[in-house]
Amino acid sequence: MPEIHAHRRDALRSLLAESGVDALLVTDLLNIRYLTGFTGSNAALLVHASGDGNTVFCTDGRYTTQSAAEVPDLRRVLERASARALATHAAHEPARHRRTGFESQYVSVEEHEVLKVRFDRVDLIRTPGLVERLRQVKDEAEIGALRAACAAADRALADLVAAGGLRPGRTEVEVARDLEHRMLEHGSDGPSFESIVAAGPNSAIPHHRPTGAELRRGDFVKLDFGATAGGYHSDMTRTFVLGEPADWQRELYELVHRAQAAGTEAVRPGAEVSEVDAAARSVIADAGFGEQFPHGLGHGVGLEVHEAPGFATTGVGTLSAGMAVTVEPGVYLAGRGGVRIEDTLVVRDTGPELLTLSTKDLVAV
Repeated sequence: MPEIHAHRRDALRSLLAESGVDALLVTDLLNIRYLTGFTGSNAALLVHASGDGNTVFCTDGRYTTQSAAEVPDLRRVLERASARALATHAAHEPARHRRTGFESQYVSVEEHEVLKVRFDRVDLIRTPGLVERLRQVKDEAEIGALRAACAAADRALADLVAAGGLRPGRTEVEVARDLEHRMLEHGSDGPSFESIVAAGPNSAIPHHRPTGAELRRGDFVKLDFGATAGGYHSDMTRTFVLGEPADWQRELYELVHRAQAAGTEAVRPGAEVSEVDAAARSVIADAGFGEQFPHGLGHGVGLEVHEAPGFATTGVGTLSAGMAVTVEPGVYLAGRGGVRIEDTLVVRDTGPELLTLSTKDLVAV
């Protein structure tokens, strides 16, 4: 889709003007994918403020055919040391690249020293986060990919439950692998991250890694997982009870459910990210469990499973229509069990669009 990528590069040029640079050397592969469509493992991109006529893409000979298909609309250079090759290119035309920005959050000190020599008379300017600012607001093509990833995760979970995949005696590892296999069967390119399956007391560990621990009747079972589609990630958490829930489990679950609903309701264009966090956190704190909710409320999701914006008490920034975010409050009682409920959704002018559609009712399996 060359038109989409050209439009994104045009949007980036407005940020280059704000930053006072003539060009930007892009070296992060996800940012390169966002701006060009290239999916290989080695590349660099020199985006020029004057337009694509002076913009250059570089990869190496392994990707000659692939890059011709994925990046048909830009001048291409084939060189293994891609960023250094583009630095040399810029040095040959110093008047056009007098002030060139670079992604300082990704370039090592050693590589920076090499690039300074290669750029020669060109001034290298730290310009972190420019492409990431654009990536926060998704276009409809990106939202379509997110929707497909979420659908694969929803269907996999439904299959797992219907097949009795959450039953006493199975291990956390077995359930995690089963769930990931089912996501592949429903069109996922792969898991978004290592799936979390946490049973019994382990469900009180926010980012527990699956073990050989067996699921037991009466346990909470927390599943945090996601699928990918076209490079985009979904993220969802659901918590179940094996058998009839105890009163304390119902009460804890309903508390988190209310907090998640309050946080979701607060997701709207113009909302401060700290206010969204507070909307859910206050529900839990007012019930006396504030210290048992130790993480932020959620995060952006897209080409990375965790990206800007972030919902936290110290978060800074406002939401815009088109951002894709998660809302995931949790309460964790050490030694007993914990509950987290998480959805992926899109900020819309008419209210949040929910992409993860699996039920959030407490389901006894």
